[in-house]
Amino acid sequence: MDGRRITAAPRPCSERRVAAKKRRRAGSDGSMNTVKKLQRREISSKLDRAFSMKDAPERFRNIRLQEEYDTHDPKEHFVNALPFFTRRTRIIEIVAAHNIVFALARSGICAAFSRETNKRICFLNVSPDEVIRSLFYNKNNDSLITVSVYAADNFSSLKCRSTRIEYIKRGQPDAGFALFESESLKWPGFVEFDDVNGKVLTYTAQDSIYKVFDLRNYTMLYSISDKNVQEIKISPGIMLLIYTQASCYVPLKILSIEDGTVLKSFNHLLNRNKKVDFIEQFNEKLLIKQENENLQIRDVCSSELTEVSRTEFMTPSAFIFLYENQLFLTFKDRTVAVWNFRGELVTSFEDHLLWHPDCNTNNIYITGDQDLIISYCKADSEDPLSEGSAGSINVSNILTGKCLAKIKAIKGATPGDCDDSHIRQNESKRIRASRVRTSVAEALEDITALFYDEDRDEIYTGNRLGLVHVWSN
Repeated sequence: MDGRRITAAPRPCSERRVAAKKRRRAGSDGSMNTVKKLQRREISSKLDRAFSMKDAPERFRNIRLQEEYDTHDPKEHFVNALPFFTRRTRIIEIVAAHNIVFALARSGICAAFSRETNKRICFLNVSPDEVIRSLFYNKNNDSLITVSVYAADNFSSLKCRSTRIEYIKRGQPDAGFALFESESLKWPGFVEFDDVNGKVLTYTAQDSIYKVFDLRNYTMLYSISDKNVQEIKISPGIMLLIYTQASCYVPLKILSIEDGTVLKSFNHLLNRNKKVDFIEQFNEKLLIKQENENLQIRDVCSSELTEVSRTEFMTPSAFIFLYENQLFLTFKDRTVAVWNFRGELVTSFEDHLLWHPDCNTNNIYITGDQDLIISYCKADSEDPLSEGSAGSINVSNILTGKCLAKIKAIKGATPGDCDDSHIRQNESKRIRASRVRTSVAEALEDITALFYDEDRDEIYTGNRLGLVHVWSN
C-alpha cells in the first residue's frame, strides 16, 4: 500500500486514506510489465484472476515460522544515543526490497536485516539524535527514503534522506543524501509520497505553499500557493484541492498532477450546519459524506449524482482505493467491506475481524494484483483448537470475501497438520531453529506491523517487543 503522508506532528497520526496500487516487483523491468499487460489483454483477465485465486491457498499452505530478528540491541546503538533508544518498543512499520527487511520501531530505531544471511546489516539511524518516523521504498531509483526528526530542533521538523539499496547492503546507511532541504516541514507541514503518479507532495505551513516533486529525480515541478486550500487529495493523474468551506457549499478544483493545470473548478452544495465527515477523490468520482447524511458519489465529468443511504454506508475510519479493480475498501469497527462507485456493497469478508480497532494500515497488505488482502485478525473464539490470546494472519479474496488461508497457533498440532483453508502450526514445541526463541503463539500475539514480500512469498510481522518474525515455506 502506497500514498503515505507523514506529518510533522509530535506523534504520528493515523491517515484515513491509503492508496493501493499495482506494485512492480523489485528488479522487474518495463518490458516485462508490458508483456504481462499484453498477455492479460489478449488472454482473459478473468481466467488469469481465477488461476491466481486457485493458486493462493497453495502459496500459503506450508508457511511456517522460520526466522526471528531483533531490532533492540543497546550495545550496538550510538554512545550518546537518546535514552528511549535503549528501551524495547513495538514495530510500527516493515518494508522489504531486494532480500532486505527494514523494520522501524516506535522509538525511531530502524534496522535492516538480510534474508540471505539472516543477520542484521546495520541500523539506518546515521546520528545519535535521529528518530526515524517512516520509510518509503522508491522503486524508481531503487532507494529507501527515511523521514526523520532530530533532537537538535526539538523533533519539530521532518527531514528526508534517500539511500540506495546497494549502499545499505554494504552497511553504509550514511552514504545517502538529503532531500527537500529547501522546505521547512514543521507542523502542520507534511511530506506525502505518491507511488501511483511517481510524485512527492510537500506542504510548508508557515508559507502555506504546496510543492510537487518528481519521485524519480526529486526535481520540483510546480508549487501551489493559496492560503484558502484546506486539503489536497491525490488520485491517478489528478489532484483535488479542497478550499475553505462556505456556509452551504465547498469550493473544489481538480488539477493535473503532471503540471498543475486546472482541469475543473466547481462548488459542491452542502447541507448547512452539517459537519463534513470526508471528501475523497478517485479518478472522476468524488465521494462526499456529511454527518448523519447519505453518502454522495458525484461524477465530476457528467455531474451525475449517486446517493447511498446513511444506514447502508456509515462513515468509515479508513479507505483503501483499489486502482486496478475500480473498487474501494472501507474499514469500520474491525470489519472490512468492498464497494464499487455505484454505491453498491461488493464484498463482506468472512472470518476477517481485524485485531486492531483503529485500523492500523501497517497491519494490512494488499497484493499487487489487488486480489488478496492479508491482515492481522482476531482468532475464532469458538475454535477449541485456538491457542490463548494469539491472533491469526488471514489471507482473503477481495472479490469474494472468502478466507483462503490462515496462520494461527493450534493446540497439540503436529508440523504436518494442515488442510485446504488453514495453515496449522506446531504449538506443542518451541521452534527448533536457534535464532527463533519465540513460540508460534507468542509470535502471533499483539502483531503491530505486517508486510508480505511477493517476490519471496514471505510474510514479515513485528510485535510490541521489537521482534520481527519471518513466515515462510
